[in-house]
Amino acid sequence: MPRPGNKRYHHGDLRAALIETAAELIAERGMRGFSLAEASRRLGVAVSAPYAHFEDRDDLLAAVAVRAFELFYAALVPAIDEFSEPADRLAVMARGYVRFAAGNRPMFEVLYESGLDKSRHPEIEAAERPLDEAFQGCVRALADGDDAMADEMAITFEATARGHAMLLLDGGPSPDEQAVELAAERAARATRALVESRSLLVLPSRRGVQK
Repeated sequence: MPRPGNKRYHHGDLRAALIETAAELIAERGMRGFSLAEASRRLGVAVSAPYAHFEDRDDLLAAVAVRAFELFYAALVPAIDEFSEPADRLAVMARGYVRFAAGNRPMFEVLYESGLDKSRHPEIEAAERPLDEAFQGCVRALADGDDAMADEMAITFEATARGHAMLLLDGGPSPDEQAVELAAERAARATRALVESRSLLVLPSRRGVQK
């Protein structure tokens, strides 16, 4: 039961409250700095209460990751849908990737640094799938039936977006808006450059190899 005076938790929605509180604790202390017990204390519920919804700490962390993918997708979709050409859509994704990383750093870190076992938490892959399908659809369209090229393009485009995001985040805890937009634009331009030179991305050993 909630403790007297606790206004954050509403009966019947403890699971959602725990996910929100875990995200807050991660934002404040990093992924190593939160636990089910601490989330319980902050909400004013018994330390045993979360186990009605989550098996353990990783289970709660997986739920936060699902929420992060939902936020990520929701942030990208309006911008992606403004364009029909695959190259334009990929550039928008790269730009949005950097912006999301800067504006939602704790959630971004949960997605890429949590070390969660996705085989144990298939809900993470399910939440990631809409983003992956949008990305892979653009890559396949640009690869023109060349599976080896599609594979190399996917790896290189993701590395480009993530590289620009990490360089931005490594520069300090709170990059200003100008720095974020500069990094986002660089990621988008680099993506366009890779699209133009995509024939160079296939490793010599993979040329002519089809899956």
